[in-house]
Amino acid sequence: MRQPTSTNQPLLGLRSTMVLLLGVLTGVAAGALTYLSERSLPAAALAAGAGFGAGVLFFQAIIG
Repeated sequence: MRQPTSTNQPLLGLRSTMVLLLGVLTGVAAGALTYLSERSLPAAALAAGAGFGAGVLFFQAIIG
């Protein structure tokens, strides 16, 4: 059996990492603002998910 060679390559590229990071930050901000205004965890979770999805799509389009 061959052992895989150790290459120091990252799991994600820099562009993917930035898009996902900015998507998470957008989702957290949307969820926090929704919770502060509605005081409802389900509404905040839905807003966070929608914010994450929209943020990923937006930042994927503008980060080139």
